[in-house]
Amino acid sequence: MNHTLLSPLLALLLSSLPATAQEVDCANAMSQSDMNLCAHDDWQAQDAALNDAYAKAVLMLEEWDANLPQAERGAVQALKEGQRAWVTFRDKACEAEGYAMRGGSAEGFLVYGCMARLTEDRARQLSWMIEAYGSF
Repeated sequence: MNHTLLSPLLALLLSSLPATAQEVDCANAMSQSDMNLCAHDDWQAQDAALNDAYAKAVLMLEEWDANLPQAERGAVQALKEGQRAWVTFRDKACEAEGYAMRGGSAEGFLVYGCMARLTEDRARQLSWMIEAYGSF
């Protein structure tokens, strides 16, 4: 799953991050730029977990589809379409959440925090699906 589908706002926020990696103690981040960087890193970690859960879900559904008659297949396609719709939802919902600090230095912190939170939740949903239905 390609999670690089970012709204223009998120692309702008990403471009505002430092070009070189900084050593930031995220447990004790004090400056807004450090908090923004930590929120971005958290989102990236959650996105990696989501990519892993999504790949496992696709594999599981591919196995299901392979055991069905051609006319009854469609689980993988449904998941892919649902995931694309979810990415659009997440990006727009988090863009809206960022409006509380629109144009300010904390906007990225709000957007990335939202992205991490929703992405973590989606990874849990997919993991639950794998656990609940993976044994069928």
